[in-house]
Amino acid sequence: MDVMRFVSFKDGHACFQESLVKCKAYSPKIEFNVVNVFPDVCYDEFFGFGAAITESAAYSYSLLPEDRKRAFMHDVFSEVKYSFCRLTIGSCDFSLGSYSYAKKHDLSDFSIERDLKYVVPFIRDALRVNPNIRFLASPWSPPGFMKNTKISILGGKLLDKYKQCYADYFVRFILAYRDLGINIDFVTIQNEPNALQIWESCLYSADEEADFLVNFLSPTFKRNGIDTKILIYDQNKDKVFSRAKDVFSVPGALDAASGVAFHWYTGDHFDAVRLCREFFPDMLLIHTEGCSGFDLNNPWAPPYAHDIIGDLNAGSNGYIDWNILLDGRGGPNHKRNFCNSPVLLNSDSSDFVKTLAYYYIGHFSRFILPGARRVAFSKFSQDIQMTAFRNLDGSIVAVLLNDNNKCVDVNFCCGEFFFKDVIPPDSIVSYVLK
Repeated sequence: MDVMRFVSFKDGHACFQESLVKCKAYSPKIEFNVVNVFPDVCYDEFFGFGAAITESAAYSYSLLPEDRKRAFMHDVFSEVKYSFCRLTIGSCDFSLGSYSYAKKHDLSDFSIERDLKYVVPFIRDALRVNPNIRFLASPWSPPGFMKNTKISILGGKLLDKYKQCYADYFVRFILAYRDLGINIDFVTIQNEPNALQIWESCLYSADEEADFLVNFLSPTFKRNGIDTKILIYDQNKDKVFSRAKDVFSVPGALDAASGVAFHWYTGDHFDAVRLCREFFPDMLLIHTEGCSGFDLNNPWAPPYAHDIIGDLNAGSNGYIDWNILLDGRGGPNHKRNFCNSPVLLNSDSSDFVKTLAYYYIGHFSRFILPGARRVAFSKFSQDIQMTAFRNLDGSIVAVLLNDNNKCVDVNFCCGEFFFKDVIPPDSIVSYVLK
Protein backbone atom coordinates (compact mmCIF):
# COMPACT_ATOMS: atom_id res chain seq x y z
CA MET A 1 0.00 0.00 0.00
CA ASP A 2 1.28 3.47 -0.91
CA VAL A 3 0.71 6.32 1.55
CA MET A 4 1.10 9.93 0.52
CA ARG A 5 1.46 12.42 3.37
CA PHE A 6 0.59 16.12 3.07
CA VAL A 7 1.29 18.52 5.92
CA SER A 8 0.66 22.24 6.53
CA PHE A 9 1.78 24.28 9.50
CA LYS A 10 -0.07 26.84 11.57
CA ASP A 11 2.71 29.39 11.14
CA GLY A 12 2.41 29.07 7.36
CA HIS A 13 6.05 28.15 6.71
CA ALA A 14 4.97 25.14 4.62
CA CYS A 15 1.65 24.16 3.04
CA PHE A 16 0.72 20.85 1.37
CA GLN A 17 4.29 19.62 1.98
CA GLU A 18 4.27 16.21 0.31
CA SER A 19 6.16 13.03 1.17
CA LEU A 20 5.87 9.25 0.91
CA VAL A 21 5.36 7.13 4.03
CA LYS A 22 6.55 3.53 4.11
CA CYS A 23 4.04 0.89 5.22
CA LYS A 24 4.69 -2.35 7.06
CA ALA A 25 2.57 -5.43 7.63
CA TYR A 26 0.12 -4.99 10.49
CA SER A 27 0.87 -6.82 13.73
CA PRO A 28 -1.60 -7.34 16.60
CA LYS A 29 1.27 -6.52 18.97
CA ILE A 30 0.96 -2.82 18.12
CA GLU A 31 -0.88 -1.41 21.13
CA PHE A 32 0.25 2.13 21.94
CA ASN A 33 -0.27 5.45 20.18
CA VAL A 34 -2.60 3.65 17.80
CA VAL A 35 -4.96 5.19 15.28
CA ASN A 36 -7.26 2.55 13.78
CA VAL A 37 -9.16 3.09 10.53
CA PHE A 38 -11.87 0.60 9.55
CA PRO A 39 -12.49 1.12 5.80
CA ASP A 40 -15.29 -1.47 5.63
CA VAL A 41 -17.47 0.37 8.17
CA CYS A 42 -19.03 3.14 6.10
CA TYR A 43 -21.52 5.93 6.78
CA ASP A 44 -23.43 8.41 4.61
CA GLU A 45 -22.33 9.74 1.24
CA PHE A 46 -20.48 13.05 1.22
CA PHE A 47 -21.28 15.58 -1.51
CA GLY A 48 -18.21 17.79 -1.33
CA PHE A 49 -16.72 21.06 -0.16
CA GLY A 50 -17.02 24.57 -1.52
CA ALA A 51 -17.94 28.17 -0.82
CA ALA A 52 -20.46 30.88 -1.67
CA ILE A 53 -20.43 32.73 -4.97
CA THR A 54 -21.98 35.99 -3.80
CA GLU A 55 -22.20 39.07 -6.01
CA SER A 56 -19.32 40.56 -3.98
CA ALA A 57 -17.18 37.47 -4.58
CA ALA A 58 -17.96 37.46 -8.30
CA TYR A 59 -17.33 41.22 -8.57
CA SER A 60 -13.96 40.81 -6.81
CA TYR A 61 -13.09 38.06 -9.29
CA SER A 62 -13.98 40.36 -12.20
CA LEU A 63 -11.24 42.79 -11.13
CA LEU A 64 -8.45 40.27 -11.63
CA PRO A 65 -6.36 40.24 -14.81
CA GLU A 66 -7.26 37.37 -17.13
CA ASP A 67 -4.21 35.26 -16.29
CA ARG A 68 -4.89 35.58 -12.55
CA LYS A 69 -8.54 34.66 -13.12
CA ARG A 70 -7.36 31.42 -14.70
CA ALA A 71 -4.96 30.86 -11.81
CA PHE A 72 -7.73 31.47 -9.26
CA MET A 73 -10.07 29.02 -10.94
CA HIS A 74 -7.31 26.40 -11.06
CA ASP A 75 -6.36 26.87 -7.41
CA VAL A 76 -9.93 26.72 -6.12
CA PHE A 77 -11.66 24.24 -8.42
CA SER A 78 -8.70 22.05 -9.42
CA GLU A 79 -6.04 22.20 -6.70
CA VAL A 80 -8.38 22.03 -3.69
CA LYS A 81 -11.23 20.65 -5.80
CA TYR A 82 -14.21 22.72 -4.64
CA SER A 83 -17.35 20.99 -5.90
CA PHE A 84 -20.31 22.39 -3.93
CA CYS A 85 -21.15 26.11 -4.12
CA ARG A 86 -23.83 28.35 -2.64
CA LEU A 87 -25.66 31.08 -4.55
CA THR A 88 -27.93 33.83 -3.27
CA ILE A 89 -31.50 34.19 -4.54
CA GLY A 90 -31.50 37.96 -4.88
CA SER A 91 -29.19 40.11 -2.79
CA CYS A 92 -27.50 39.61 0.57
CA ASP A 93 -25.15 41.81 2.58
CA PHE A 94 -22.30 40.62 0.33
CA SER A 95 -23.89 42.21 -2.72
CA LEU A 96 -23.08 45.57 -4.27
CA GLY A 97 -26.56 46.75 -3.28
CA SER A 98 -30.04 45.48 -2.48
CA TYR A 99 -32.05 43.95 -5.33
CA SER A 100 -34.66 41.33 -6.12
CA TYR A 101 -35.70 39.70 -9.37
CA ALA A 102 -39.19 41.20 -9.51
CA LYS A 103 -41.13 44.25 -8.33
CA LYS A 104 -44.53 43.51 -9.88
CA HIS A 105 -47.00 41.44 -7.91
CA ASP A 106 -47.67 39.07 -10.82
CA LEU A 107 -43.90 38.51 -11.40
CA SER A 108 -44.35 39.65 -15.01
CA ASP A 109 -41.08 41.60 -14.74
CA PHE A 110 -39.08 38.69 -13.27
CA SER A 111 -35.48 38.76 -14.50
CA ILE A 112 -32.08 37.52 -13.36
CA GLU A 113 -30.36 40.08 -15.60
CA ARG A 114 -28.49 41.47 -12.58
CA ASP A 115 -26.76 38.10 -12.08
CA LEU A 116 -25.55 38.06 -15.69
CA LYS A 117 -23.01 40.81 -15.02
CA TYR A 118 -20.80 39.12 -12.41
CA VAL A 119 -22.28 35.94 -10.90
CA VAL A 120 -23.08 33.94 -14.03
CA PRO A 121 -19.69 34.64 -15.71
CA PHE A 122 -17.97 33.44 -12.52
CA ILE A 123 -20.07 30.26 -12.51
CA ARG A 124 -19.32 29.58 -16.17
CA ASP A 125 -15.57 29.96 -15.60
CA ALA A 126 -15.81 27.60 -12.61
CA LEU A 127 -17.77 25.00 -14.59
CA ARG A 128 -15.10 25.01 -17.28
CA VAL A 129 -12.65 23.77 -14.63
CA ASN A 130 -15.08 21.47 -12.80
CA PRO A 131 -18.25 20.68 -14.80
CA ASN A 132 -19.66 18.67 -11.88
CA ILE A 133 -20.14 21.47 -9.35
CA ARG A 134 -23.37 21.20 -7.37
CA PHE A 135 -25.22 24.40 -6.48
CA LEU A 136 -27.29 25.30 -3.44
CA ALA A 137 -29.22 28.58 -3.47
CA SER A 138 -30.59 30.58 -0.52
CA PRO A 139 -32.73 33.73 -0.26
CA TRP A 140 -31.92 36.40 2.30
CA SER A 141 -35.33 38.01 1.80
CA PRO A 142 -38.39 37.81 -0.43
CA PRO A 143 -38.98 40.92 -2.57
CA GLY A 144 -40.09 43.79 -0.35
CA PHE A 145 -43.63 43.92 -1.72
CA MET A 146 -44.25 40.39 -0.38
CA LYS A 147 -43.46 41.35 3.23
CA ASN A 148 -45.37 43.09 5.98
CA THR A 149 -42.58 45.69 6.20
CA LYS A 150 -42.47 46.36 2.41
CA ILE A 151 -38.65 46.33 2.52
CA SER A 152 -36.08 43.57 2.13
CA ILE A 153 -33.88 44.63 5.07
CA LEU A 154 -34.56 44.64 8.82
CA GLY A 155 -36.40 41.35 9.09
CA GLY A 156 -40.14 41.39 8.60
CA LYS A 157 -42.46 38.55 7.60
CA LEU A 158 -43.70 36.99 4.37
CA LEU A 159 -47.37 37.89 4.02
CA ASP A 160 -49.83 35.01 3.71
CA LYS A 161 -51.28 36.38 0.49
CA TYR A 162 -47.88 36.20 -1.22
CA LYS A 163 -46.83 32.69 -0.19
CA GLN A 164 -47.87 31.16 -3.51
CA CYS A 165 -46.31 34.06 -5.41
CA TYR A 166 -43.07 33.52 -3.51
CA ALA A 167 -43.09 29.79 -4.29
CA ASP A 168 -43.51 30.74 -7.97
CA TYR A 169 -40.57 33.14 -7.55
CA PHE A 170 -38.35 30.20 -6.49
CA VAL A 171 -39.48 28.27 -9.58
CA ARG A 172 -38.74 31.22 -11.90
CA PHE A 173 -35.25 31.49 -10.40
CA ILE A 174 -34.49 27.78 -10.83
CA LEU A 175 -35.82 27.70 -14.40
CA ALA A 176 -33.94 30.88 -15.37
CA TYR A 177 -30.68 29.33 -14.21
CA ARG A 178 -31.56 26.04 -15.88
CA ASP A 179 -31.98 27.93 -19.17
CA LEU A 180 -28.35 29.04 -18.75
CA GLY A 181 -27.20 25.44 -18.25
CA ILE A 182 -26.81 25.85 -14.46
CA ASN A 183 -28.69 23.34 -12.34
CA ILE A 184 -29.81 24.34 -8.85
CA ASP A 185 -29.53 21.08 -6.89
CA PHE A 186 -30.68 22.42 -3.51
CA VAL A 187 -32.47 25.42 -2.04
CA THR A 188 -32.98 26.54 1.51
CA ILE A 189 -36.21 28.32 2.40
CA GLN A 190 -34.57 31.24 4.19
CA ASN A 191 -31.08 32.23 5.25
CA GLU A 192 -31.04 32.66 9.05
CA PRO A 193 -34.81 32.71 9.67
CA ASN A 194 -34.32 33.72 13.32
CA ALA A 195 -32.10 36.74 12.61
CA LEU A 196 -33.31 40.31 12.16
CA GLN A 197 -30.41 41.97 10.34
CA ILE A 198 -29.74 45.48 9.05
CA TRP A 199 -29.22 43.81 5.67
CA GLU A 200 -31.62 41.54 3.77
CA SER A 201 -33.47 39.28 6.20
CA CYS A 202 -36.85 37.72 6.88
CA LEU A 203 -38.19 35.97 9.98
CA TYR A 204 -39.92 32.58 10.03
CA SER A 205 -41.05 30.60 13.04
CA ALA A 206 -40.80 26.82 12.73
CA ASP A 207 -44.54 26.63 12.04
CA GLU A 208 -44.32 29.34 9.37
CA GLU A 209 -41.39 27.63 7.68
CA ALA A 210 -43.20 24.27 7.75
CA ASP A 211 -46.36 25.85 6.32
CA PHE A 212 -44.48 27.41 3.41
CA LEU A 213 -42.59 24.15 2.82
CA VAL A 214 -45.57 21.78 2.92
CA ASN A 215 -48.37 23.88 1.44
CA PHE A 216 -46.56 26.07 -1.07
CA LEU A 217 -42.94 25.42 -2.03
CA SER A 218 -42.90 21.62 -2.29
CA PRO A 219 -46.19 21.26 -4.20
CA THR A 220 -45.21 24.13 -6.52
CA PHE A 221 -41.93 22.36 -7.32
CA LYS A 222 -43.83 19.15 -8.06
CA ARG A 223 -46.34 20.88 -10.34
CA ASN A 224 -43.51 22.43 -12.33
CA GLY A 225 -41.36 19.31 -12.57
CA ILE A 226 -38.65 20.78 -10.33
CA ASP A 227 -36.48 18.12 -8.65
CA THR A 228 -34.43 20.61 -6.60
CA LYS A 229 -34.15 19.40 -3.01
CA ILE A 230 -35.45 21.65 -0.22
CA LEU A 231 -33.52 22.17 3.02
CA ILE A 232 -34.89 23.78 6.17
CA TYR A 233 -33.42 26.09 8.82
CA ASP A 234 -30.07 27.43 7.45
CA GLN A 235 -28.91 29.02 10.70
CA ASN A 236 -26.62 28.27 13.62
CA LYS A 237 -26.01 24.78 15.00
CA ASP A 238 -27.09 25.53 18.56
CA LYS A 239 -30.76 25.37 17.54
CA VAL A 240 -30.50 22.97 14.58
CA PHE A 241 -31.96 19.95 16.37
CA SER A 242 -34.77 21.78 18.12
CA ARG A 243 -35.72 23.53 14.87
CA ALA A 244 -35.67 20.25 12.95
CA LYS A 245 -37.89 18.62 15.58
CA ASP A 246 -40.38 21.48 15.41
CA VAL A 247 -40.55 21.68 11.62
CA PHE A 248 -40.67 17.92 11.09
CA SER A 249 -43.45 17.50 13.65
CA VAL A 250 -45.77 19.24 11.17
CA PRO A 251 -47.62 16.66 9.02
CA GLY A 252 -46.09 16.38 5.56
CA ALA A 253 -42.84 18.18 6.40
CA LEU A 254 -40.67 15.07 6.49
CA ASP A 255 -41.84 14.14 3.00
CA ALA A 256 -41.52 17.66 1.60
CA ALA A 257 -37.99 18.36 2.86
CA SER A 258 -34.76 16.60 1.96
CA GLY A 259 -32.54 17.93 4.70
CA VAL A 260 -31.37 20.51 7.19
CA ALA A 261 -28.85 23.31 6.63
CA PHE A 262 -26.81 24.95 9.39
CA HIS A 263 -24.09 27.54 10.14
CA TRP A 264 -21.18 27.59 12.60
CA TYR A 265 -21.28 31.00 14.32
CA THR A 266 -22.39 29.95 17.81
CA GLY A 267 -19.84 27.28 18.64
CA ASP A 268 -19.28 23.56 18.10
CA HIS A 269 -22.68 21.97 18.87
CA PHE A 270 -21.56 18.83 17.06
CA ASP A 271 -23.92 16.88 19.28
CA ALA A 272 -26.84 18.85 17.84
CA VAL A 273 -25.81 17.77 14.34
CA ARG A 274 -25.39 14.20 15.56
CA LEU A 275 -28.87 14.27 17.08
CA CYS A 276 -30.29 15.34 13.72
CA ARG A 277 -28.50 12.40 12.11
CA GLU A 278 -29.84 9.98 14.74
CA PHE A 279 -33.45 11.20 14.82
CA PHE A 280 -33.76 12.00 11.10
CA PRO A 281 -31.48 9.44 9.42
CA ASP A 282 -32.89 10.01 5.94
CA MET A 283 -32.27 13.76 6.00
CA LEU A 284 -29.27 15.44 4.40
CA LEU A 285 -27.22 17.58 6.80
CA ILE A 286 -25.31 20.36 5.10
CA HIS A 287 -23.10 23.06 6.59
CA THR A 288 -23.94 26.08 4.43
CA GLU A 289 -22.03 28.98 5.97
CA GLY A 290 -19.09 29.86 8.19
CA CYS A 291 -16.36 32.48 7.92
CA SER A 292 -12.90 32.82 9.35
CA GLY A 293 -13.59 35.87 11.47
CA PHE A 294 -13.37 39.60 11.02
CA ASP A 295 -9.62 40.13 11.52
CA LEU A 296 -8.03 39.96 8.06
CA ASN A 297 -4.61 39.36 9.67
CA ASN A 298 -5.85 36.24 11.50
CA PRO A 299 -7.44 33.70 9.14
CA TRP A 300 -8.48 31.29 11.94
CA ALA A 301 -7.21 28.22 10.13
CA PRO A 302 -7.22 25.65 12.99
CA PRO A 303 -10.83 26.48 13.98
CA TYR A 304 -11.86 25.77 10.39
CA ALA A 305 -10.31 22.31 10.57
CA HIS A 306 -11.80 21.70 14.03
CA ASP A 307 -15.27 22.62 12.80
CA ILE A 308 -15.01 20.55 9.63
CA ILE A 309 -13.85 17.48 11.57
CA GLY A 310 -16.62 17.85 14.13
CA ASP A 311 -19.35 18.29 11.53
CA LEU A 312 -18.12 15.43 9.36
CA ASN A 313 -17.91 13.04 12.28
CA ALA A 314 -21.41 14.08 13.39
CA GLY A 315 -22.85 13.09 10.01
CA SER A 316 -22.67 16.13 7.72
CA ASN A 317 -23.12 15.43 3.99
CA GLY A 318 -21.51 18.65 2.75
CA TYR A 319 -19.50 21.66 3.87
CA ILE A 320 -19.84 25.08 2.25
CA ASP A 321 -17.72 28.02 3.40
CA TRP A 322 -18.89 31.64 3.11
CA ASN A 323 -17.47 33.96 0.39
CA ILE A 324 -15.18 32.19 -2.05
CA LEU A 325 -13.24 35.43 -2.65
CA LEU A 326 -13.30 38.99 -1.28
CA ASP A 327 -11.33 42.18 -1.74
CA GLY A 328 -8.54 43.28 0.58
CA ARG A 329 -10.99 44.91 3.01
CA GLY A 330 -13.14 41.79 3.31
CA GLY A 331 -15.85 43.15 1.03
CA PRO A 332 -17.47 44.76 -0.82
CA ASN A 333 -20.45 44.72 1.50
CA HIS A 334 -23.29 47.22 1.09
CA LYS A 335 -23.84 47.27 4.87
CA ARG A 336 -20.10 47.37 5.72
CA ASN A 337 -20.32 43.94 7.36
CA PHE A 338 -16.80 43.06 6.23
CA CYS A 339 -15.27 39.68 7.07
CA ASN A 340 -12.44 37.34 6.17
CA SER A 341 -12.22 34.89 3.31
CA PRO A 342 -9.70 32.09 2.67
CA VAL A 343 -8.82 33.87 -0.59
CA LEU A 344 -8.50 37.67 -0.78
CA LEU A 345 -7.48 40.19 -3.43
CA ASN A 346 -4.27 42.08 -2.84
CA SER A 347 -4.30 45.83 -2.33
CA ASP A 348 -4.53 46.81 -6.02
CA SER A 349 -6.60 43.78 -7.15
CA SER A 350 -3.80 42.68 -9.48
CA ASP A 351 -3.58 39.28 -7.80
CA PHE A 352 -5.09 37.14 -5.04
CA VAL A 353 -3.68 35.84 -1.76
CA LYS A 354 -4.41 32.38 -0.40
CA THR A 355 -4.55 32.57 3.39
CA LEU A 356 -3.70 29.67 5.67
CA ALA A 357 -7.42 28.90 5.94
CA TYR A 358 -7.42 28.03 2.24
CA TYR A 359 -4.86 25.31 2.88
CA TYR A 360 -6.52 24.00 6.03
CA ILE A 361 -9.83 23.61 4.20
CA GLY A 362 -7.89 22.13 1.29
CA HIS A 363 -6.59 19.34 3.52
CA PHE A 364 -10.15 18.02 3.36
CA SER A 365 -11.51 19.23 0.02
CA ARG A 366 -8.46 18.21 -2.02
CA PHE A 367 -8.59 14.59 -0.89
CA ILE A 368 -12.15 13.78 0.30
CA LEU A 369 -13.97 13.74 -3.02
CA PRO A 370 -17.68 13.83 -3.92
CA GLY A 371 -19.25 10.42 -3.37
CA ALA A 372 -16.84 9.52 -0.56
CA ARG A 373 -18.19 7.85 2.55
CA ARG A 374 -16.98 8.47 6.06
CA VAL A 375 -15.46 5.36 7.64
CA ALA A 376 -15.07 4.30 11.26
CA PHE A 377 -11.92 4.98 13.23
CA SER A 378 -10.58 5.03 16.77
CA LYS A 379 -7.74 7.10 18.20
CA PHE A 380 -5.69 6.96 21.34
CA SER A 381 -5.65 10.60 22.45
CA GLN A 382 -7.58 13.86 22.47
CA ASP A 383 -4.33 15.59 21.52
CA ILE A 384 -5.25 14.91 17.91
CA GLN A 385 -8.55 15.42 16.11
CA MET A 386 -9.31 13.33 13.04
CA THR A 387 -11.75 12.05 10.46
CA ALA A 388 -11.45 9.39 7.77
CA PHE A 389 -13.18 8.66 4.45
CA ARG A 390 -13.16 6.13 1.62
CA ASN A 391 -13.34 7.61 -1.87
CA LEU A 392 -15.16 5.99 -4.78
CA ASP A 393 -11.82 4.78 -6.19
CA GLY A 394 -11.17 2.86 -2.96
CA SER A 395 -8.52 5.22 -1.62
CA ILE A 396 -8.63 5.98 2.09
CA VAL A 397 -8.18 9.55 3.32
CA ALA A 398 -7.46 10.41 6.94
CA VAL A 399 -7.05 13.99 8.15
CA LEU A 400 -5.39 14.58 11.52
CA LEU A 401 -5.21 17.96 13.26
CA ASN A 402 -2.62 18.61 15.94
CA ASP A 403 -3.50 22.02 17.38
CA ASN A 404 -0.95 21.71 20.18
CA ASN A 405 2.64 22.82 20.63
CA LYS A 406 4.07 19.30 20.95
CA CYS A 407 4.69 16.40 18.60
CA VAL A 408 2.34 13.42 18.63
CA ASP A 409 3.68 9.95 17.77
CA VAL A 410 1.22 7.79 15.84
CA ASN A 411 0.98 4.12 14.89
CA PHE A 412 -1.50 4.25 12.02
CA CYS A 413 -3.31 0.94 11.41
CA CYS A 414 -5.55 0.27 8.42
CA GLY A 415 -6.45 -3.26 7.33
CA GLU A 416 -3.34 -5.35 6.78
CA PHE A 417 -0.95 -2.40 6.96
CA PHE A 418 0.42 0.09 9.42
CA PHE A 419 2.96 2.89 9.47
CA LYS A 420 4.64 5.02 12.07
CA ASP A 421 4.62 8.80 11.88
CA VAL A 422 5.09 11.91 13.98
CA ILE A 423 2.44 14.62 13.70
CA PRO A 424 4.33 17.92 14.06
CA PRO A 425 3.12 20.53 16.57
CA ASP A 426 0.58 23.08 15.31
CA SER A 427 -0.04 21.26 12.04
CA ILE A 428 -2.60 19.44 9.96
CA VAL A 429 -1.80 16.23 8.08
CA SER A 430 -3.71 14.40 5.34
CA TYR A 431 -2.86 10.80 4.52
CA VAL A 432 -3.99 9.25 1.25
CA LEU A 433 -3.75 5.45 1.24
CA LYS A 434 -4.00 3.63 -2.09
